Amino acid sequence: MNRRTKTAVLGLGAALLVTAGATGATGAAGAVTSASAGATDSTTTSAPSVDSAAGERQREAAALTGRAKLYRSAGDDITFSFDAHLAAKDTDDPLKATGTFEWSHYAGGDGAWAKAEVDCLVTGGKVAVVSGVVTDSDLPGAKGKRVGITVHDTGRQDRLGYSWASTGNPVETKDLPKCVGSAPFEKVKKGTGDFTVVPWNPKF
Repeated sequence: MNRRTKTAVLGLGAALLVTAGATGATGAAGAVTSASAGATDSTTTSAPSVDSAAGERQREAAALTGRAKLYRSAGDDITFSFDAHLAAKDTDDPLKATGTFEWSHYAGGDGAWAKAEVDCLVTGGKVAVVSGVVTDSDLPGAKGKRVGITVHDTGRQDRLGYSWASTGNPVETKDLPKCVGSAPFEKVKKGTGDFTVVPWNPKF
């Protein structure tokens, strides 16, 4: 696969078109598969808690976890996986969030994947915005790029958006600030998993 094909497949064009030679993919924002990125299913149903100094149980300040595929009528295989957390002790600083997220997009035998290390996590109600720097990918030029993902945990059919929706792929996104994503315009494919958002309650 040449660089042009990989860039097209992992990127998402504004028209979200999938062709034999180029898939509007990053936009397709793709997915994390065990074969490509070694993703693990980190879906949780409740927020983990930790012991405080007073012996009380505290839930983490915020979290985004889970794994699911996106719906595409053309049949693209697009998967996102999240394991992002903000500890209770860091509730006032979303830049101290930790974890990883991964995604991949494959169509017609072509595609690419990427993995990023979390550098910010903000959640409000059931909406989360997480950002991170790509640490590993087979998409040329992706390593070192910051990307941002927005997730809406609807409880029925979750939604997702990504920072490169308007540029076509992460490589073309320049100087993205932390915790910046797009509106969650994509829908999760039913029966493939879901995402769980733990609401953030900062002490303002």
